[in-house]
Amino acid sequence: MTSTTLRVSPQSSTRGSWLRHPPLSTAFGVTTLSFRRHLDQPRSFVVLSMDGKPTILVAEKLGEAGLKLLEEFANVDCSYNLSQEDLCTKISLCDALIVRSGTKVSREVFESSRRLKVVGRAGVGIDNVDLGAATEHGCLVVNAPTANTVAAAEHGIALLTAMARNIAQADASVKAGKWLRSKYVGVSLVGKTLAVMGFGKVGSEVARRAKGLGMHVIAHDPYAPADRARAIGVELVSFDEAMSSADFISLHMPLVAATSKMLNDETFAKMKKGVRIINVARGGVIDEEALVKAIDAGIVAQAALDVFTEEPPAKDSKLVQSENVIVTPHLGASTMEAQEGVAIEIAEAVVGALKGELAATAVNAPMVPAEVLTELKPFVALAEKLGRLAVQLVAGGSGVKMVKVTYASARAPDDLDTRLLRAMITKGLIEPISNVFVNLVNADFTIKQRGIRITEERVMLDGSPESPLELIQVQIANVQSKFASAISDSGEIKVEGRVKDGIPHLTKVGSFEVDVSLEGSIILCSQVDQPGMIGKVGSILGEENVNVSFMSVGRIAPRKQAVMAIGVDEEPSKKSLKRIGEVPAIEEFVYLNL
Repeated sequence: MTSTTLRVSPQSSTRGSWLRHPPLSTAFGVTTLSFRRHLDQPRSFVVLSMDGKPTILVAEKLGEAGLKLLEEFANVDCSYNLSQEDLCTKISLCDALIVRSGTKVSREVFESSRRLKVVGRAGVGIDNVDLGAATEHGCLVVNAPTANTVAAAEHGIALLTAMARNIAQADASVKAGKWLRSKYVGVSLVGKTLAVMGFGKVGSEVARRAKGLGMHVIAHDPYAPADRARAIGVELVSFDEAMSSADFISLHMPLVAATSKMLNDETFAKMKKGVRIINVARGGVIDEEALVKAIDAGIVAQAALDVFTEEPPAKDSKLVQSENVIVTPHLGASTMEAQEGVAIEIAEAVVGALKGELAATAVNAPMVPAEVLTELKPFVALAEKLGRLAVQLVAGGSGVKMVKVTYASARAPDDLDTRLLRAMITKGLIEPISNVFVNLVNADFTIKQRGIRITEERVMLDGSPESPLELIQVQIANVQSKFASAISDSGEIKVEGRVKDGIPHLTKVGSFEVDVSLEGSIILCSQVDQPGMIGKVGSILGEENVNVSFMSVGRIAPRKQAVMAIGVDEEPSKKSLKRIGEVPAIEEFVYLNL
């Protein structure tokens, strides 16, 4: 019998809200619905789902192409102009949220929902999303960093040229019936120095176009590679040099603590008199009061602004009303092509995240290229399962504090990105012993919060680097084990695994070599090696109809100490496990649920 449930919003009359799926009477006709209460919801209402689909809340306008992609996978609730209170109420029923720059996704929003898995920012900047809160709650944040790059760069160049030639002021003057040719004499761009502050995707595209206008382009970005700048004829310089030598300054940095009010009284004092400033990045990177003073003092001749600290700015803003400032209402990404591109890019990222795929555009998780994700996929599964095995071998009362992970590979260290693997080992270590859901987003935060230290070691192997890894080894130090044979000669719980034909395998427990597929669950038995042991244990499991998928024995020497690893598809009963433990040659055993 299939259980079908339907999600119903507790506030269906929210202003500006409409649901992009048929109303109940149309969608279900006379079908009888089965309601069930979700006890894990923080608020006291019944949560319903339609056809088992997730619900995506789109809080700001999104291009039709993106909405169609979302609707193919989920129920889509388009609710615009929500207050923070309304957003917190609605989000309790949603699995994903998509916003642009106008919606603040605060800590309160994350605390209002246990179901929120992903927040999609339709655009580049994510300063309106509390990344710390998202990470703590295990919520992935993705953005759309490429689709509006060209549009933003083109708008920057448009503001640059419009400002240099007084286009906006001259247009307003002519429309007012005036003809003031001498008043609006501009400046040429050829030979002038443009300082691009922030040499990322948009900044580098602005630099390319400015070079085409005959400008001398310099750039400042502490993270930009010099060879990429040189490739398009741009010189990377220090912040002070950029400020003091530029005729035009174009801002393209994100708004973070280090860049907040980066252009301030002190910075303006370093600038060449008559400098002109363009900002299509974030309003908060400029101290707007300091800019007004710099304009009044003649330090800044003109400014062209698409973004402001507060949007929209106050109607009586001295900055906006200044004749030496031209303004636009945050139009950087506002081209038809960019809007559709951003909508598609963010829809694909959000749907992929809800499917459990790793997002290449995640901003609060390791940025792992798509080709690396594909290559590491089987090792990701191996890493998580080794973490689960290792922590279940720890005896009760032993606090896990020190974990060592060893990666053996024929590849150079720079060619092996282990952040994803470390996150999955963390997931395996934490989830079996807590009620915390761990993912790529909150893995490092979660492990640190619990006072566990993970160290990583890489062992270089000879041979072909065709495969990224030969093996992964997980060791837990300074603990007791419920399965003594899992303790290595050096005193740590040790498990080791490899990928064979795309399937993760356990290949070592303590000092014993085994070979068992990590599918289903595992029974480990420490025994004296003697004939008939496999048959005895297999018979006990067979009598209870427990299917054995793999069985492997690792031993020190014939008739000496051995470890038998048995892969099972079903969980044996306590009675069967007790019977296994009563087999005379078996000294200890443990059942491990993967």
